[in-house]
Amino acid sequence: MEQKKTLKPITNGLLWVFALGQFGWSLLSGVVSNWMVYYYTGSPDAQNPNTGLFASGITQEPILFKLTLFGLVLAAGRIFDAITDPLIAGWSDRSNYKGGRRIPFMRAMAVPFALCTIALFTVPQTMNIRLNDTLLFVLLMVFYLFMTMFCTPYNALIAELGDTQQHRINVSTYISFTFIVGQSISFLLPNVAGALEPSVGQQNSIRFAVAIMATVACLAMLFPAFYIKERDYIDSKPSETKPFASLIRTFSNVQFRHFVYSDVIYFFALTLFQTGLAFYETKLMGIPDTMTFTLTATMTFISVCLYPVVNILAKKIGKKSLIIVGFFAYSVVFAITAICGQGIHWGFIVAVTAAVPMAILGILPQACVADVAELTRLETGEDRSGMFFAARTFAFKMGQALAMVVFTSLTVSKTPESYRTTAVFAFITCFIGAVIFFSYNEKKILKGIEEHKN
Repeated sequence: MEQKKTLKPITNGLLWVFALGQFGWSLLSGVVSNWMVYYYTGSPDAQNPNTGLFASGITQEPILFKLTLFGLVLAAGRIFDAITDPLIAGWSDRSNYKGGRRIPFMRAMAVPFALCTIALFTVPQTMNIRLNDTLLFVLLMVFYLFMTMFCTPYNALIAELGDTQQHRINVSTYISFTFIVGQSISFLLPNVAGALEPSVGQQNSIRFAVAIMATVACLAMLFPAFYIKERDYIDSKPSETKPFASLIRTFSNVQFRHFVYSDVIYFFALTLFQTGLAFYETKLMGIPDTMTFTLTATMTFISVCLYPVVNILAKKIGKKSLIIVGFFAYSVVFAITAICGQGIHWGFIVAVTAAVPMAILGILPQACVADVAELTRLETGEDRSGMFFAARTFAFKMGQALAMVVFTSLTVSKTPESYRTTAVFAFITCFIGAVIFFSYNEKKILKGIEEHKN
């Protein structure tokens, strides 16, 4: 009889190493989501001469009603990304590579993912606008494909390394920390470019700044991919269920659907806000784009200080109550943005207020998905963790795609009022998401896990 392999214990140190991968991909994602719209659309002014720096190279006029080409390209990228999520998740769940079901994908995708990020800010800048439009579209599709092929297997490890409720909350806390650090550092892009500009010129400074950040991100993704030996910690067996059958089974889970409904709406609102953040600060508050990092760093610092509180409260009162508080808190942030005036103090008001929901919603939703995936594994004997996280990303990326279209359509006039309108949309939708999340039954899920383990 074959002797069962003894697995190494999962430690918090290992979970911190794993969290470095989140820093890497969030930095790349932040560079694209926070700065592509800023540099490829908009118009420069005396205080922010880099706004719309690459805008002349692509089509800017609305091509269908008020829908711009750039908005449609971004939305198409998110839709393509969402569609590939279950395919990659199914591939990962069903794989049986020597290095495991997840790590081999991370090793293969880190470098191409980083290179494609650099290309997005470099390649679509020829003298031919139609060629640039085409190149931008193709590169964005490839970018999202590579991101999916890294992130979907990576996210599946959240549930598999989170072998206990304690570890699930801890790993969610750690990756939330590295995620917001990566996102925050992405806001340093104008500062890094400003330091390089005297040596390489205005446009090249942006390209070199992106290349520097992409290199750092790539190293962060590669370290856990080669340090963690998946088979030493996880006794994973390939899933027998085909990708779309697995996706249907995942969405047939009632509690998972309740979670996803609110998650889609939340990400629609958050994407509107994140896409518009640089514009809110520069166009509404009159703040230079070089100050975005200072404000983001303030928000990140306060949020990180709240992490231990969120971690402790989640174990004491449950994740559901805190997530609902986070939804309502973000609604307040969006409302403040919609009515803000000129001055740096408005930027700090938004930053401080946003720190609370950022801490809550940065940690706990992943733990909720891990809980549902764990209960399903215990009930069925089949581990489809990859598909649960892919189904979540499939759903919220559809919300992000819609947000991209809405934002670029509402702001086609580039007036302050148009940017305020996007904040109002975010406020309304986030409030609705909070109400919907009341239907999620966390107690039933945790009780089911405890009963099966006992």
